[in-house]
Amino acid sequence: MAAADPNGNTTESPKRGLSRLRLRRRGRPWIRRRWLRWTVRVLLAIFVVTTLFSLVYNLATNGDQKPASALYSGPYVKIDGRQIAYRELGTQGSPIIFLGGFAEPSWVWAPVATRLASDHRVYALDLPPFGYSERKGPYSLAGWTRLVSDFSAHFGLRRPLVVGHSLGAAVAVNVGLEAPGDTAGVVLLDGDALPVGGPHWITNLVLNPYYTTIFRLVTHSDWLVRQVLDQAYGPDRPPITGAQVDAWEREFRVQGTENGFRGLFHTGVQGLTLADLRRLRVPRIVVWGQHDTVDDLKAGRTSAQALGVKLIVIPRAGHLSMLVEPAAVARAIGSFAARVERVPSGSKGRTKTH
Repeated sequence: MAAADPNGNTTESPKRGLSRLRLRRRGRPWIRRRWLRWTVRVLLAIFVVTTLFSLVYNLATNGDQKPASALYSGPYVKIDGRQIAYRELGTQGSPIIFLGGFAEPSWVWAPVATRLASDHRVYALDLPPFGYSERKGPYSLAGWTRLVSDFSAHFGLRRPLVVGHSLGAAVAVNVGLEAPGDTAGVVLLDGDALPVGGPHWITNLVLNPYYTTIFRLVTHSDWLVRQVLDQAYGPDRPPITGAQVDAWEREFRVQGTENGFRGLFHTGVQGLTLADLRRLRVPRIVVWGQHDTVDDLKAGRTSAQALGVKLIVIPRAGHLSMLVEPAAVARAIGSFAARVERVPSGSKGRTKTH
């Protein structure tokens, strides 16, 4: 019952006020439960729709995955139980082995290799899981190093010069560290030989079918691939064509690529330390594109300093310097190859650069 205060105003009794407060408190949990049920239903609907889309998309794109031989006719060679795709040019002169970087097929070396093939036997191989080599691990620095050494032994290459681009730079340096007497020299091209990072635990959280869907959406997106190429080629180059985009996307259709990349991401892209670089005793040079924004010039200077050499800068080139300025890159490698041929196989020391 309401009571009147001395001024004649009606006030609510404490008992009634307490009752209303209890009703309001009882209503809040009910509202929270309703919103919780609604949220759960929405999330469940999203999960069902996403899963159905993923399954249907994966099924529809399964036909895009093909054996490597259906996408690249070869040559191939079996090394360490794996079919390794490679390219070969030249019939005389000292050997040069080219190693690509992340997701780089061996065809990227063609403009440089053709310029060097008159004086050298040139080999470019696809490091798994890239290019058209069989998607079979291990995808590690030690595994890639052993592959290069066994590849060299298979073809009877005596003291090859090893050129590594980007990710391949660490492999080239490691070959020189593990077999200095069998390595004429090492070229780091747009690669500091340091690790990118890992382990990438996030890949364990993205389960199938979602990982497969995400991988295919990304690697089948002409727009996204074009953006990556725009950055990698750098500013001083013609516009990226549709044919170029198709050529770069082609390797992603090799059977086993999705699992191969997942295995690589699980451990991260391995590399060496600056202390490791200081231990290298074979002749070496570091070559870098002036407009490289993937691995900037500062990274190149740091590695060059650790190796005790000067950094050679290729004007107008981006990260893919061998495609943007192949003549300049070929000159730098050819000049270095001519110098190391005069270095006795048992000598150790630093080869100075211009």
